[in-house]
Amino acid sequence: MVEHLLREIGPRWAEDINKHRAQVIEAYTPLLAANPLQGLEVTRDVAYGAHARQCLDIYQGGEARRTGARLPLMVFVHGGAFLRGQKDSNDQVYGNVARFFARHGFVGVNVEYRLAPEAPFPAGAQDLAMALDWLRANAAGFGGDARRMLLVGHSAGGAHVASLLSDPRLQALAGPLMTHIAGAVLISARLRADQRADNPNAAGVRAYFGDHEHRYESDSPVSHAAHVRVPLLLAVAQYENPWLDVYAMEFAHRVGLAQGRSPQLVWAPEHNHTSIVAHLDSGIGDDSFGQRLLSFARGLSP
Repeated sequence: MVEHLLREIGPRWAEDINKHRAQVIEAYTPLLAANPLQGLEVTRDVAYGAHARQCLDIYQGGEARRTGARLPLMVFVHGGAFLRGQKDSNDQVYGNVARFFARHGFVGVNVEYRLAPEAPFPAGAQDLAMALDWLRANAAGFGGDARRMLLVGHSAGGAHVASLLSDPRLQALAGPLMTHIAGAVLISARLRADQRADNPNAAGVRAYFGDHEHRYESDSPVSHAAHVRVPLLLAVAQYENPWLDVYAMEFAHRVGLAQGRSPQLVWAPEHNHTSIVAHLDSGIGDDSFGQRLLSFARGLSP
């Protein structure tokens, strides 16, 4: 059972992240495949830029299409330590996140972006801005309401979302797009660049943020958290990659000091860095995290 696997890996997660990630994805894949969304329509690999990785998938639920309503968009940005990762880790993950939201009254969008070292900082956030601009211009064609976009970023993808929302240099790039973003969810996000000895993804940080560590502070999303202007939910797993939970609390603290009110912070018990997203829409186990995401998304102002 997958619950047994999560408990078994649990406190040993960081001992071999790559091995454990593969085990978690393998365990959830058949469960996700057994819980299809009736009438789901997926439009794959829609280009938003010239690079092969500048593309996205659109997930529309059948019932939503029949009503003709303009639905809010959920835009998911995958992780991969800046060096790897893709919107479709396999035929179920990470499309499961977009499908989960399509099941519950959203148009789900799964975004691909360029990777380091070919595309160093701030390319991930720049690609996200390009994708959002494409969605703004084309959402009406697939039943989406571009005035209501929820951004959801996981791991390195969370860093790109956070950079776009917080770094004044990137806010300026996004310009009027910022008014279309209703809120954001940062899941197990890399919010501070570091080269700590216990960082299993230090090579990815170096490839994306560069070799000059003196720039890490100015380029880390957490350094600009006070500039966030949209509602936030930050989520971490009980068994995280080292320090990501600490950085999430640091980010939340800085946002709270600037706004006078703390953003929502969720701790997902028994989950790890991968299962916190891989379990969504599986139809098994504790669904409280998924319901918390939906509650936050539905509570955003139109």
